[in-house]
Amino acid sequence: MHRVTLLSLVSFIVPCVLAAQQPATVPHDSVRGAIRAVDVRARTLDVTTGVGLALRVVRLQVPATVPITDRKGAQGAPIKLAELKPGDVIRVAFGGRPTGFVAYTIERVGRMDAGVEPVP
Repeated sequence: MHRVTLLSLVSFIVPCVLAAQQPATVPHDSVRGAIRAVDVRARTLDVTTGVGLALRVVRLQVPATVPITDRKGAQGAPIKLAELKPGDVIRVAFGGRPTGFVAYTIERVGRMDAGVEPVP
């Protein structure tokens, strides 16, 4: 005969309950790169990052509550998403969600000069 004791039942159920109670932590990462595209209406940014032939484009969703600052401004002055332009160099902290990558903070750190010809 198989007897299920209360202790064996609890030892099976408790780990399942504890795992369900733990908050789902969102892994986060950061990236520094140049803005490739800004879509203000969809609130997304495409950021090109990497070195040499190891380039990648990261598409980020930007919720309205995300703080966007400019390093050159007065002590990290806040700016709007529409003020970011392709070629701006930014640092972004972000995390993955089922809908894609979501930005937590954005800081504009400079501007990338494009082109091969020297500027006269």
